[in-house]
Amino acid sequence: MSASASPTVCVIIAAKDAAATVGRAVRSALAQPEVAQVILVDDGSADDTCGAATAAGDGRLQTIRLERNLGPSGARNRALEAARADLVAILDADDFMLPGRIGKMLARSAACDILADDLLYSDDDGATVKPRGLLELAEDDEDFLTFERFVLGNISRPGRPRGELGFLKPLMRRDFLTTHGLVYDPSLRLGEDFALYARALAAGARFKVVPPCGYVSVVRPDSLSGRHSAEDLAALCAFDAGLAQTACLAPSELRALRRHEQSLRVKVAHRQVLQAKAERDYGRVARMLLDVRSGPGVAAAIARDKLRR
Repeated sequence: MSASASPTVCVIIAAKDAAATVGRAVRSALAQPEVAQVILVDDGSADDTCGAATAAGDGRLQTIRLERNLGPSGARNRALEAARADLVAILDADDFMLPGRIGKMLARSAACDILADDLLYSDDDGATVKPRGLLELAEDDEDFLTFERFVLGNISRPGRPRGELGFLKPLMRRDFLTTHGLVYDPSLRLGEDFALYARALAAGARFKVVPPCGYVSVVRPDSLSGRHSAEDLAALCAFDAGLAQTACLAPSELRALRRHEQSLRVKVAHRQVLQAKAERDYGRVARMLLDVRSGPGVAAAIARDKLRR
């Protein structure tokens, strides 16, 4: 990116059944003077998401309505196909940006392919905005993520709030994505951001992170990312295994990826154990708990659940 070249920015919003919040997201994107294009992809909504977005828009807004739900990866890929700006920025339909966010980011965008600001968050639907602190950078800090650090930063830690670096919503150079054939993995309905950023870093992306500039993540108890299925987690495991086979990674990077994959396998096994228990298949429960690869991790997760209750 070049701060002096005044690059144009396209904000991409994938939305499903988001009529209650998408207007705020669209307005916050259009309030950024540097934004030349906003693309709203209505991913098979049953409500009037598209109408709510249109009512909040102006001539810079383009809406694409999908009759069949493709999931966040498929919807964002449709938006990437339609994007024409130099840079693309991802905005979730229930989140929003504070005024001046894009300008602050562009001022710090030199010498990078991907630029992310740390998150602000709200647990009361935007009434109060607080720092989230995924990276805990000081006001004037900036840092470049390595593949290893990024992957390890996506392993959730028991007893601490979720803070995976894949939650970041960066600006990305569209020509870098195009040159390296980078799109969202359509097989993933969980961790699609992690997968894209990991592949970009494996391809040599210069990924800079800076303190918060104004992306507000609205925390909801019914968030999809908080109630993922065993199948969704297994698909992300398969992504890790595939990337380990296809990317040219250093030994330390491979070890980090294997650790991430193993943490996901424990989550998959945990959900499978709970399902088997619900079905009173206690033999299967016993076999899974005795599995040396995931059994200890599953037992620890069950113990934490009991302590929380």
